[in-house]
Amino acid sequence: MGRLPTQWPVTLRHGPVTLRPLHKRDERAWSQIRDRGQQWFRPWDSTRPPESLDSPMTFRDLATTFSKRARQGTMLPWAVEYQPEPQQRGVFAGQVTVSGITYGSAGWAQIGYWIDPRWAGRGIIPTAVAMACDHCFTTLHLHRIEVAIRPENTNSLAVVRKLGFRYEGRRIAYMHVDGAWRDHEMFALHAEEVPDGMLARLRRPILP
Repeated sequence: MGRLPTQWPVTLRHGPVTLRPLHKRDERAWSQIRDRGQQWFRPWDSTRPPESLDSPMTFRDLATTFSKRARQGTMLPWAVEYQPEPQQRGVFAGQVTVSGITYGSAGWAQIGYWIDPRWAGRGIIPTAVAMACDHCFTTLHLHRIEVAIRPENTNSLAVVRKLGFRYEGRRIAYMHVDGAWRDHEMFALHAEEVPDGMLARLRRPILP
């Protein structure tokens, strides 16, 4: 089996937004955001069905597992950092995760994302997703990126529409989310649909 066309760690930057590897040391910031925004996240968080044999993962378990998969070339688990002011340090603001990376005749992956509610509406996640897609298309030479979103998640739907993802239909009971099997809307983009890159599609500047 040949070596997969990826390397890890990978850090990407565009303006005040940075994608860098998720680390165990992010646990405190991650937990504070998730605790503070429980009502914001709960309707969209994946859950394990009652019949699942998998044990729940702690954040450290998650970071370790994601890092291993990244080194194997099947995942890109990024923390999103945002720099509110030029002289300030970047703050942990969310995650963008590319998963299910498949090469060969498929050449596809899925992307998921979330943002700290206090930074929502600043264009951070559209920029981060655009950077991630550009990396997948130009560096990993993937052909297709998919996004699955619950029909009620208007904030996430706004991201894919802003970036020009193509709607492909609804998948029934696609994923276990918030305690039940939920329908998801499917969106996708192919590399040839964005020959100039995803960042070039963004026109609205990030708010200060």
